Amino acid sequence: MLHAEGPLLTIDLTERSATRTPIDDVLEAFIGGRGVATALAHDRIPFDADPFGPENRAYLATGPLQLSTTSFTGRLSMTGLSPLTDGLVSTNAGGYLSREFAGTGISALEVTGASDELLIAHVTDEGVEFEPVPELAGATVPEVSDHVAETRDLGPENCIAIGPAGENLVRFASVMTFDSRAFGRGGLGAVLGAKNLKAVTFEGDSAPEIEIPDPPEMEIHREAATSDDLMRRQGTTGNTEFINENFSLPTRYFSEYEFESAAGIGGDAVEEKKYKKGACSQCAYACKLPTRDEETGVETEGPEFETVYAFGSSQGVGDIVDVMRANELCDRLGLDTISAGVTVAAYLASEDEFGNAELARELTEQIAHREGIGDDLAEGVHRVHEQLGVDDYTVKGMEFAAHDGRVLHGQGLSYAVANRGADHMYGGLLSPEYAGEIDPEGTLGKAELLVEHENRNAIRDSAIVCAFASGHITDERLAALLETDYEELLAVGARTIERERHFNNRRGMAADADDLPYEIPDLEDAIQEYYEARGLREDGTLPDDRIEPIAADLGTDDGAAASPADD
Repeated sequence: MLHAEGPLLTIDLTERSATRTPIDDVLEAFIGGRGVATALAHDRIPFDADPFGPENRAYLATGPLQLSTTSFTGRLSMTGLSPLTDGLVSTNAGGYLSREFAGTGISALEVTGASDELLIAHVTDEGVEFEPVPELAGATVPEVSDHVAETRDLGPENCIAIGPAGENLVRFASVMTFDSRAFGRGGLGAVLGAKNLKAVTFEGDSAPEIEIPDPPEMEIHREAATSDDLMRRQGTTGNTEFINENFSLPTRYFSEYEFESAAGIGGDAVEEKKYKKGACSQCAYACKLPTRDEETGVETEGPEFETVYAFGSSQGVGDIVDVMRANELCDRLGLDTISAGVTVAAYLASEDEFGNAELARELTEQIAHREGIGDDLAEGVHRVHEQLGVDDYTVKGMEFAAHDGRVLHGQGLSYAVANRGADHMYGGLLSPEYAGEIDPEGTLGKAELLVEHENRNAIRDSAIVCAFASGHITDERLAALLETDYEELLAVGARTIERERHFNNRRGMAADADDLPYEIPDLEDAIQEYYEARGLREDGTLPDDRIEPIAADLGTDDGAAASPADD
């Protein structure tokens, strides 16, 4: 089975040291990306760690397919202990960073400790340099990119960065790359903020060589280039009106199921503002959405469907330009658009201010800087809903994505049991329910399919493959790319999910955390079906003997140690 190649680079910000350590056993067992990062996080983050403490660790990891030239592979995965959910969370981002990261010769980056001053860490294939940057305190993400360009002659594609939201420990702060691509969900930007790490750059020419099977490599690339999918023109917004008319587009903080102004924020509205093509590294599919409004001058990349929901229907805002402004603001400040938009919507609900897009933007700024009411909203809906007098529309503290589990009951089940909360990218049955492949009504009998989807998505995030590649990188092709069989891939995915569940169990999460803030049919029985399919106890916990540590006591390859650089 193909897997990522290269050592783990550990950066200790307290000591300002860097060490490269072989992790061959971890790579062979977990492929790369999310799988490898989860194995490392499970074994190396203390179960009682404070998400904002120096003992928390953040991981950035690549997969074997980032060393290919095929489409849908321009991504990296990031993992850590979430300040939003208090459990392990993984998120991935596209853009152009993955090849720059691989060029440093490492397979994974581990960040631990905490600095006593704001830093940028510069990672190359020769070592690591730590640059104090007090002048960047409070800087936006583009301002960090400008600094890196001026001082290092590197572009935003070489960089991950946090904005003021991360520095101010907003629990849903993002880590950004390429200025507009987000490691979005779960607040890992605040983890870097707590460590006083403003940015990390990557530069090198030492990428390992991995031979990717062709076919299917070039077949996939050719199909991506010639596809006429609607998504290539409208991104994920292409189905906005279909979902609104046939299922549910959560509206005005979940008080309504349909938004009367969906056409004003849907795919056609977005496509009208699109002024050029956009892509990720090596990808011919080019489904990104560089948009610009000539009248106002606002320019952004997107918004995608989840942002259209979070800052559109959820807030009662029906003008795509207002959503574009919010999207651009979140990118600059370093905020997850889903959690930010839904949290703002909860405040608008409490003040009867739905439709007030200007107020929504003011609140977003206040959240990022923890000013006024923004200081409370920066904690997220779960921690502020009682103060606002609104329902707690979260799972495990994470705000809901757009795909409504009150209508798509299998998706509702997925939200309830997902280790990272109400995130549609974790497992999800939304696609077969939207397509009519399974009945959206009811939860019973869907657990085994959900388990397969969760396992498959874990492998997708480990290889690493874009979620939008499913029509081109089929199960059979994914197995062929990784030179194994599909059942073995599912087993690796299962081991990844188990480690997430076990880590969360050790932090006190069990069956009581697997719940929804609304009722859907037979949820309790369906959850027990899921536990049985996963091999969990009736209380939602994983037996300790199912987990064998693999990365707790890693040796150090002194010959490959990265020297602490000039302070």
